[in-house]
Amino acid sequence: MLSMKGGKGEASYVNNSQAQGQHARSMLHLLKETLDGVQLSPMADDVPFVMVDLGCSCGSNTVYIIDVIVEHMSKRYEAMGQQPPEFSAFFSDLPSNDFNTLFQLLPPLANNGCGSMEECLVSNSHRAYFAAGVPGSFYRRLFPARSIDVFYSAFSLHWLSQVPDVVLDKRSVAYNKGRIYIHGANEITANAYKKQFQTDLAGFLGARSKEMKRGGSMFLVCLGRTSVDPTDQGGAGLLFGTHFQDAWDDLVQEGLITSEKRDDFNIPVYAPSIQDFKEVVEANGSFTINKLQVFRGGSPLVVNHPDDAAEVGRALAVSCRSVSGVLVDAHIGEQLSDELFARVERRASRHAKEVIEKLQFFHIVACLSLV
Repeated sequence: MLSMKGGKGEASYVNNSQAQGQHARSMLHLLKETLDGVQLSPMADDVPFVMVDLGCSCGSNTVYIIDVIVEHMSKRYEAMGQQPPEFSAFFSDLPSNDFNTLFQLLPPLANNGCGSMEECLVSNSHRAYFAAGVPGSFYRRLFPARSIDVFYSAFSLHWLSQVPDVVLDKRSVAYNKGRIYIHGANEITANAYKKQFQTDLAGFLGARSKEMKRGGSMFLVCLGRTSVDPTDQGGAGLLFGTHFQDAWDDLVQEGLITSEKRDDFNIPVYAPSIQDFKEVVEANGSFTINKLQVFRGGSPLVVNHPDDAAEVGRALAVSCRSVSGVLVDAHIGEQLSDELFARVERRASRHAKEVIEKLQFFHIVACLSLV
């Protein structure tokens, strides 16, 4: 079970989510288009407007997005001559997520000191919604039936619920011997990952179809690829393959770990093609696809001096560790994990120009509503 690296250290997600924040902001117009399709409840119902961030992690990005949703929906209500309802936001991630750090980022509730929702909404130092954390896998049910107006999930659905069993089975033709990721692996191995992704996405959609209110909408973003070949994982392949893969090989060659120990580790990430995604949504049949497209997100690295090879190498190692470090630590321990990412940094520094030029992410963006 994966969570981003918690806490507030250099390799924590909190300090390494700037690029994702920039990518999310570049897609705000698509999010707002999705929100424009949400059916508004009459105020006579006295029902709160309920939002969920699935895979919220523990950084400020999720707080920012909830603020965007509240502000946009409030303006929609006001444009119709209605007073905005109360807003409720659920931040959901795996139980191992650092919810403590997330909750410390939340401003105090505005209506503790103001008398109306309008006053709450203009209070920049406070929040205009009730907040709660919901631990659990989003591949299963998390909420009561017909209780959620808007689901938002960004940069999470490419994480699989597990590494496919056959990929780690030495007796299987899908055994990913010598590799820790499917980028550049054989087609049978990559197809095992694809099948796991589609199984997981089907579970995700099945759960949300029961939890979403009639008239609700869902905005989803995950890593994607432009190639039809699943062994070409694009930006994800460059982040989790190449220098990361070579660093694992270094540990084996130096006798710090066995080749079997390396082969028992695989990154549970699958960057789907747009067709991979579409097939699952259509097979589920519960959702209308309002928009489904590939969006160029740019680099996952934030560097101040792209010509500084040492800074680029450090940025790649820290970025990789912030999202995979929990898994690596659990597999080989923190001391060897330090050794591993030190080698990632050195290798990336030697190829800094290539890293800057080629490490680009593409995202699948899906805007869905209940049929």
